[in-house]
Amino acid sequence: MKESSNKKRKIAILDAKTLGDSDLSVFENFGELNIYQTTPANKRIDHIGQSEIVITNKVVIDREIMSACKNLKLICISATGMNNVDLDAAKELKIEVKNVAGYSTPSVVQLTFSHLFFLLGHLKYYDNYTKNKEWTKSDIFTNMDKNFHEICGKRWGIIGLGSIGREVAKVATAFGAEVCYYSTSGVERKEELKRVELKKLLETSDIVSIHAPLNEKTKNLLNYEKLSQLKDGVILLNLGRGGIINEGDLAKVVDEKEMYVGLDVLSVEPMEEDNPLNFIKNRDRVFITPHIAWGSVESRERLIDGIVQNINGFINS
Repeated sequence: MKESSNKKRKIAILDAKTLGDSDLSVFENFGELNIYQTTPANKRIDHIGQSEIVITNKVVIDREIMSACKNLKLICISATGMNNVDLDAAKELKIEVKNVAGYSTPSVVQLTFSHLFFLLGHLKYYDNYTKNKEWTKSDIFTNMDKNFHEICGKRWGIIGLGSIGREVAKVATAFGAEVCYYSTSGVERKEELKRVELKKLLETSDIVSIHAPLNEKTKNLLNYEKLSQLKDGVILLNLGRGGIINEGDLAKVVDEKEMYVGLDVLSVEPMEEDNPLNFIKNRDRVFITPHIAWGSVESRERLIDGIVQNINGFINS
């Protein structure tokens, strides 16, 4: 067992606000718990203090911070991505770093289809139509102002066939879509799904969804040239990482051709005031949510359970 006892061990949660209203009291079982809703860069050392264990989602913990916080022995990332921690420095300083993988898959898959249905069915238009009492003035029982299509028989192209991409493929197939995928890693996998090159996926797919990580191969993957290859009327969804789509180029293409876009991630979060997407003319064609796909209640419960397991593993090793 690690040197510190429960009574002496200190734990700090640096950005609890990112976990919403989740019950964090379970971490009191590991020692003295300090919860900070947010941690600005200039408060990182103060908030970590004498903590042996730190839980962080997006707060950056670099070599300088690790070197200054002498008691720090474990960094628990309340996410899958680990780019906010200097892993090389942690290894040198003998600080363990643990993340949680796979907890958000059902949540992200569900929001992928939420985005799709909202755009595919023009639900915002029809909701406004009824709430603005236009329906009460109608001389027929229905309204066909906005045509919508079925998923069945459409081609769905998936960019990034990891665990989330595979689950999206299963649901899309259940709806009757023909699914193909583009491998952003280039790794040859044994898949029943049809693998195609990016150009063909963009030119032939009715729905395109992104479920890839952001790296040197995917940054600005969809620029003006690639976005212009998309079919007219396409629905483009990014539930992967911001930065995979060049947002300036996307803003141009949305105003040049008929396409519908659902985004849960942006290159800079929170969204900046001068983001080009704030200035598009065809605003009704773009649906943006503030990076919520990962965060269902159940997903956050699984995440906290994963962090607890990581801390138990550290203490009992």
